Amino acid sequence: MERPINVDSVQSSKLEGFNFWKETLREARHVVAPMVDQSELAWRMLSRNHNAHLCYTPMLHSSVFVRDASYRQENLQTCEQDRPLIVQFCGNKLDTFLRAGLLAQHMCDAIDINLGCPQSIAKRGHYGAFLQDEWKLLKEIVSECHKTWSVPITAKIRIFPSVEKTVEYAKMLEEAGAQLLTVHGRTRDQKGPLTGLASWLHIKKVREAVKIPVFANGNIQYLSDVTQCMEETGVQGVMIAEGSLHNPALFDGVNPPVWEMVEEYLQLVSQYPCSLTYIRGHIFKMCIHSFDVYNDWRIRLGECKSLDAVKQVMSEFIEILKNDERKYQETPEAFNFNKLKFPYWICQPYVRPDPSTKTDKPSEAKRQRMVYDESLPEHLQGLSKKKLRKALQKPNKSLGNIHNPGRGKFEMCADCKTNARGQKCEKLLCKVCCRKMARQNSINCSGHNLYYKNSLPRQEREALLNKQATLGQQCDVIPP
Repeated sequence: MERPINVDSVQSSKLEGFNFWKETLREARHVVAPMVDQSELAWRMLSRNHNAHLCYTPMLHSSVFVRDASYRQENLQTCEQDRPLIVQFCGNKLDTFLRAGLLAQHMCDAIDINLGCPQSIAKRGHYGAFLQDEWKLLKEIVSECHKTWSVPITAKIRIFPSVEKTVEYAKMLEEAGAQLLTVHGRTRDQKGPLTGLASWLHIKKVREAVKIPVFANGNIQYLSDVTQCMEETGVQGVMIAEGSLHNPALFDGVNPPVWEMVEEYLQLVSQYPCSLTYIRGHIFKMCIHSFDVYNDWRIRLGECKSLDAVKQVMSEFIEILKNDERKYQETPEAFNFNKLKFPYWICQPYVRPDPSTKTDKPSEAKRQRMVYDESLPEHLQGLSKKKLRKALQKPNKSLGNIHNPGRGKFEMCADCKTNARGQKCEKLLCKVCCRKMARQNSINCSGHNLYYKNSLPRQEREALLNKQATLGQQCDVIPP
């Protein structure tokens, strides 16, 4: 039986606001962001070795965290040196958030609610930045978590186009109980090739309006940007995400050779094991400019199936880069780095191409991955090896928009006008509306496999029940 929580003792024992930032977070100014599949323990320890004051865990799904012990064990790993640490959860249900926080609070210094993820998966799951219009729900979640948890609740948000609405949003979260805000100075539509610049003006106005610490996020490529951001916005700290992935030593103010960072990271991975997917992903990011020159080594790394294989491939590749560095010192005029600020073997920012300059022509790296074989049918020509393998394994499966124009637009339901109607429904309804109407009027819809008409012969109903049970589907037939 669970022991009831004494809310009064919880409130009196935890620090809040600036006291929380000063004492628990040790006045953290250099912050590494929560990144899905990229903020694991080994990466956090690498960041701390290079002047990161505070780290977040990867974004964790609160519902999965509550119900799956193996998910908790795999995704929330820490150690004594991994402090201060903030755990971040996503979700949209109060009870689930409360339970997830109670399971995690003894392993961290605060718990953050993700209100900033703009990706399509967050839209489908209705979390992240797609909760920013549901102020009543957010106020309830933040308030109850603040009252219940033994550690403070914080929030990472994105801005609205309007400065005034952004400030009002931040003040609402502060009043609900958030003890620290991280403001990403981009809207939820600014992502991918449309990322653009973050608005430090929005962040500055939030900092001036609230009475709790604020971290800024966006437009950070070098340590000088950190200093400039803090001066212009007045924030207590600056959070970096992609800048950290390309240069883990950004907070040191240096741009080291990629092999120094890769070798140090691989040593930490041996000490703090993690998924091979994470390892390859980090090396791809750190060596992104080097792999643009040596794409065949990018492919070799992607084919590695073990940590030892990764170490072997990178050992050989690093020797090539070191040899290039020696040649550059002897004959620098023989090298052309295009628009890079430093040689390609140096850790440095990655600048996304301007969307207006995008062409339909594939990049050089993509052209090298294309497969052309006279024995293949025309629609399989020009695919990458990976997509070609999938196409041959599952010939009836769509491969996306490369050779498939995609499905056309669906007709909308004649009743609700929001859901797609069933293609075989005689009433031109979606399944939700069709089920409702069929129940009310005791009629059938063979298109949606709904049978509510009692005149249906018993043998047919039993046959249908058996068929649906075999297919693992839920039966909506009313028994006689």
